[in-house]
Amino acid sequence: MQLSVLLLLLLLGPPSTPSLGLEDPAFPHPGESSQPPPRACPWRCSCPRADTVDCAGLDLRVFPENITKAVRYLNLQNNQLEQLPYNDLSRLSGLRTLDLHGNLLSSEGLPEEAFESLTQLQHIYVAHNKLSVAPQFLPHSLRVADLAANQLVEIFPLTFGEKPALSLSNNQLSYLPPNLPSSLQRLHLQNNLISKVPRGALNRQTCLRELYLQHNRLTDSSLDATTFSKLQSLEYLDLSYNQLTTVPPGLPQTLAVLHLGRNRIRQVEAAQLKGARGLQYLLLQHNELGGSGLPPKALRPLKNLHTLHVYGNKLDRVPRALPRRLQALVMPHNHVAKLGARDLVATPGLAELNLAYNRLASAHLHHLAFRPLRALRSLNLAGNQLTRLPSGLPTSLHALHLPHNQLRALEPELLAGLVQLRELSLAHNRLHIGDIGPGTWHELPALQVLDLSHNALSFVPPDLPEALEELHLQSNRISQVGPEAFLGTPRLRALFLRDNKLHLTSISAEAFVGLRHLRVVDTAGNPEQVLVHMPRQPRAGVPDSGMAQMTQPHRDPKPPTSIRMKETARPAPHA
Repeated sequence: MQLSVLLLLLLLGPPSTPSLGLEDPAFPHPGESSQPPPRACPWRCSCPRADTVDCAGLDLRVFPENITKAVRYLNLQNNQLEQLPYNDLSRLSGLRTLDLHGNLLSSEGLPEEAFESLTQLQHIYVAHNKLSVAPQFLPHSLRVADLAANQLVEIFPLTFGEKPALSLSNNQLSYLPPNLPSSLQRLHLQNNLISKVPRGALNRQTCLRELYLQHNRLTDSSLDATTFSKLQSLEYLDLSYNQLTTVPPGLPQTLAVLHLGRNRIRQVEAAQLKGARGLQYLLLQHNELGGSGLPPKALRPLKNLHTLHVYGNKLDRVPRALPRRLQALVMPHNHVAKLGARDLVATPGLAELNLAYNRLASAHLHHLAFRPLRALRSLNLAGNQLTRLPSGLPTSLHALHLPHNQLRALEPELLAGLVQLRELSLAHNRLHIGDIGPGTWHELPALQVLDLSHNALSFVPPDLPEALEELHLQSNRISQVGPEAFLGTPRLRALFLRDNKLHLTSISAEAFVGLRHLRVVDTAGNPEQVLVHMPRQPRAGVPDSGMAQMTQPHRDPKPPTSIRMKETARPAPHA
């Protein structure tokens, strides 16, 4: 009986475990993997996320295969694609960003219906291709279209729909495209051949905030009083590098930045700026403004003007009756030869004044010229004909630049009160050690950067400011650096002594003792390699008793601008 039962069990086989509910369906069976199947990704491309395909810079000549329909971000920039196949592109209906920058796409290789099915596309980048005509239809969902640096000569009226940002720069457009989206906020049309803006062409762009028209062929007749008058949101307008001789009329009051540099403007009149009452930055550099180019009160309507740039003109004096709130006046490379007592009285809030590379001589610089500027922080008088320091410098100064003059003396009384001065540049003058009056540096307790390079100093000036961190003495006649040269400058970090008359042992072994912050000593370009003893940087738990030793290379044909020293411990002193 037992034998027959056993034979019956063998014939029936083991009980079925699924019927007992004991098997875990998620547990892998032998030969199966617990990992999900790999995502499909085109050959040689990368797919860091399920919705991203990156095929940039692979020299692809054919549109990649096997792109997932779930892709939202497709990067095909910097390849050699000449055409886009409609069937392959149209199936990517969820695409939001398409980057085709830097390919060889022509208008013939871009089917008119290529983007019709991409109803969720928001960003398209087709810059640096060979398009001669913009795509006729782009999705209404598009927010940014970049077609810069192509060969566009024609724009279809309905191409851009309602897009807030559009770049058509670096093309061959000869006119401002009609029917631009009314929702535009930024429009880039720089580096084209535009010579005309048709009347009313910008009337619908009431949301436009930034308009770039630089590097075109605009003349006074290209613009009229209505060209910009309807742009009620315009804040930034760049018309530089054109052929304008006057300031365009009809500027909106919302305008904050007006760039008119590199034109042919000869005069600015108050009537031209009357509407732009909100202007804060006016850039007029490299025009043809002469002695009467900025007549009195020409800028008076601009009560909020913050910065005026007029460098590279032919102005022979500081403009009169400047806006009272002006904070930066930048006018180097003009013909200013005189500065009177009241020339700057209208701008008491001026913080930056740059009169570099004019024709100012000490004899024609009134001793009260800078007295009204009680908020002045930066004064640049480089490249003039000054033989002495200006009088009456404002005590608020933080930076004073006087290089490339003819200074022959530093008188401490002319620096008196400059307790906030942090940077002083006296490079490229005619200063000898004897020309620096006793106590000169005591007047500058906050000075951190001092440039005395390219003068005729024979040794390091004594009694330097205690706060000094950076000292430029290159290209002088220094032949010795004594042990006490830097006793009063414990914060010194960088010292430049290149191109002097230093020899192997010209720098005393004790010269840098106590300079814990010193990191850079540049002695290149001297007659001999120079032995430099650097202070050892203290380490935790180690007494600071070491010195570093370093030799400079002799006449390096391409010397570095600075040389950072490595530390080595010196032997302990003998008892």
